[in-house]
Amino acid sequence: MELMDFIADYLPLFMFVGMGILLFSGYPVAFILGGVSIIFGVLGFALDVFSLGEFFNFAPRIWGFAAENLVLVALPTFIVMGIAMERSGVAEDLLHITQILLRKVPGGLAMSVTVMGTILAAMTGIIGASVTMMTALALPTMLNQKYYPSLATGVICASGTLGILIPPSIMLIIMGDLLQVPVGTLFMAAWGPGLVLVVMYLTYIGFYSKFNPEAAPKLRDDQMQAGEGELAKLVVRGFVPPVALIFMVKGSILFGFATPSEAGAVGAFGAFMLAVAKGRMSWEKLKGICEASGLTISMIFMIIIAATCFAYVFRSLGGDYIVEDLIAEAGLGSWGLLFLIMFIVFFLGFFLDWVEITLIILPIFAPLVGGLDFGDHLAASDIKMWFLVLVAVNLQTSFLTPPFGFAIFYLKGIAPKGVQTLDIYRGIIPFVIIQVIGLALVIAFPEVSLWMARTAYD
Repeated sequence: MELMDFIADYLPLFMFVGMGILLFSGYPVAFILGGVSIIFGVLGFALDVFSLGEFFNFAPRIWGFAAENLVLVALPTFIVMGIAMERSGVAEDLLHITQILLRKVPGGLAMSVTVMGTILAAMTGIIGASVTMMTALALPTMLNQKYYPSLATGVICASGTLGILIPPSIMLIIMGDLLQVPVGTLFMAAWGPGLVLVVMYLTYIGFYSKFNPEAAPKLRDDQMQAGEGELAKLVVRGFVPPVALIFMVKGSILFGFATPSEAGAVGAFGAFMLAVAKGRMSWEKLKGICEASGLTISMIFMIIIAATCFAYVFRSLGGDYIVEDLIAEAGLGSWGLLFLIMFIVFFLGFFLDWVEITLIILPIFAPLVGGLDFGDHLAASDIKMWFLVLVAVNLQTSFLTPPFGFAIFYLKGIAPKGVQTLDIYRGIIPFVIIQVIGLALVIAFPEVSLWMARTAYD
């Protein structure tokens, strides 16, 4: 009897551990989350801590969070915008132009990839699309130019992960909805840390290339040549229109002219129009864009639906109270709890994707975040927004840290045969360190993330 009482009291912890173990099975995450929810709901009923009637609450919870949630409408529109940019060759033109503009700078090719990664982040917010496209377009050129494979692959992986932080990050939309933070304000707050990381990447590449020139040779004079008139035409035709579209979409959100869903719809339409204007849209490409968008959107929403059920069962079994009690018994203050959450997010990044981490961890710790107190370091009204930006910066590492760094898998999947996995691991280590330094900067200086939001909305 005592054993059954013990199991009933700590059933949410068994639920969390069971979910963590099953994630290594290779089954789709949505099915695991949904299946664990049902299994532990039934176990809770058998132990008299969960009623069968609560299963009928799944439908209204799913309907309220996913189906009727106007914030999540922005997800499909930005996904379509990004995939349309990628499939139509607009992004390829941007990379070509940045290579020409930076051809005489030490490590210029690597810097152009970083700049392109930043632009792609602002266009798509989809990590897989950014990494795979830059791998296909830039990696062969970098290797032919005799770049060190470690530097080339590290730059591509790190630059590709910027899409998780720089708006219109799909993750920021979901996180803002979970903690009831306005998406436009969160977008603006994320720009500061995002640009800081870009500057740190470029600085590292510049110094590394300067003091180790054989790692990043300059382009020869006969490479990437373009006359002044030709270059001006390339910039006007291939660079200005997509960048103008990006700023129009972002600006309309940041300055309150449109909601994220409205701006995303305009961006998707604009991406199609750019493709048509360049003569790169056909029925086959349109079909491919729709199929790729549909698969990506379906995957994300299936995980959202399953995670909603998981969070409901976890809380109904008393999981949030157990977490609160454990933290209270540990005697952690606000700073201790913050560092604990950051460590958990960083650690889980070795094994899980950002979607799973966000939708599992945030609902568990969300009730505690509002009660944090950092004194004069940070105003109480800014804590939620600052906390979400910290999580976003932290989650960038989840794409780079082995053994399950998804950016590594994306790159390795289409990289030339000569590129070894060990080269990729060596290449990403400096950028993981840079990301951790960036996280520390945002923790130590909250204004890095808050000043742009305050400037725009105060």
